[in-house]
Amino acid sequence: MRTGRNFANMARRVKDPQADGQDLQQFISDSPWRAQAVMEQVQQEIAATPKLAQGGVLLLDESADEKAGSKSAGAGRQHNGRLGKIEMSQVGTFLAFYKDEVWTWVDGELFLPQHWFAPEMAKERKRLGIPEGRQFATKIELGWNMIQRVRANGLPFEAVACDDLYGRSGWLRQELDQAGIVYMAEVPEDTQVYLTRPAYGIPQPHHGRGVQPTRPRILSADPPLEARQVVDQPDTHFQRFTVRPIERGELKDAFAMRRVWTLRNGELAEEWLVIRHEYGQKYTYALSNAPLDTPLERLAWLKCCRHFVERTNQDAKSEIGWDELQAQKYRAWEHHLALTILASWFIAQTKHKWVLAYPRDPALARQMELEVLPTLSVANVRELLQAAMPLPQLSPSQATHLVVKHLFNRSRSTRSRLRAQRLNAA
Repeated sequence: MRTGRNFANMARRVKDPQADGQDLQQFISDSPWRAQAVMEQVQQEIAATPKLAQGGVLLLDESADEKAGSKSAGAGRQHNGRLGKIEMSQVGTFLAFYKDEVWTWVDGELFLPQHWFAPEMAKERKRLGIPEGRQFATKIELGWNMIQRVRANGLPFEAVACDDLYGRSGWLRQELDQAGIVYMAEVPEDTQVYLTRPAYGIPQPHHGRGVQPTRPRILSADPPLEARQVVDQPDTHFQRFTVRPIERGELKDAFAMRRVWTLRNGELAEEWLVIRHEYGQKYTYALSNAPLDTPLERLAWLKCCRHFVERTNQDAKSEIGWDELQAQKYRAWEHHLALTILASWFIAQTKHKWVLAYPRDPALARQMELEVLPTLSVANVRELLQAAMPLPQLSPSQATHLVVKHLFNRSRSTRSRLRAQRLNAA
């Protein structure tokens, strides 16, 4: 199905033209099956796929869905990146896995704004089935919890990439570093860095009254630079790297990599500052704890991996139906996520198996004057699936029944609005 993927329509297309979707609604909203078990199974299947067991990258991101009201779990006025403004939305924090032609969500958490934990919201939390033990956690904390969870479940990955919401958190970068996880974390252009190692320590105690210093700090008099100022330094050198072949040619941008020192969660840390001149139009910045001997080509490649979380989010929403959830309960959100991840992994598996079965011929690519031949799209996988498992076609009488039922429901809706108008007028 491409559109109209609500419970009633799905039940009518798959089960019975006269079905109302109530059993599917119950399966999503109230059935006690554990969503996390589905996600764990997907992670284990990725780990068991030989060519995905090395070199994968975890992509941490958030995604918001606009809501008409505040009756859905986690709904509230919060930043919606899709709309570019503060709006009534429901926000999820997601982990995606990327390796070669495979990208798929592997975990997710519903972000609950802090007001949801106020005493006056207790009744609403109970109505929507929000777990009693759930406590407020920032999106950054949810992201770190997911990274730890998938790692403990054996999902193989070599690095974590994230946008600047997470990258600006020195706490998260420090946690990743202490756990031995390589990160490539986008940061804002005003992030402060030092190009030479500054003096750092506890200041000498001063004489007289007042609180004596006990915490280390930067002792050097030279101020830090903002990341955007590093671009214009005479010893910042850009070089062009071919990151990867793409269907429109090659992804080939100019990059500068410099060792810098930052205050990461209050402690002095040495990191890579990776600057990308995207398509010659704007500069973007990231900090990484990759080892000193990391090839610069590898840093450039990691800097560009976040593109695939955008592809994953887009596939989930526009192709798989993630943003068409109409249920309100917390469990429904988790169940819908589990089924979306299951569908996303099915598509990724199909694409991966296709590549193994039908390797892309370099000679054909040259003949067609392409750098690389295209891989399967989600639409291609849908066509293959529809051929193997076609949706049943309605008979004329069944179609007539659905039309009559639709007209009847429209009439009832109009009657309700007219009654409300008359009551308001009175």
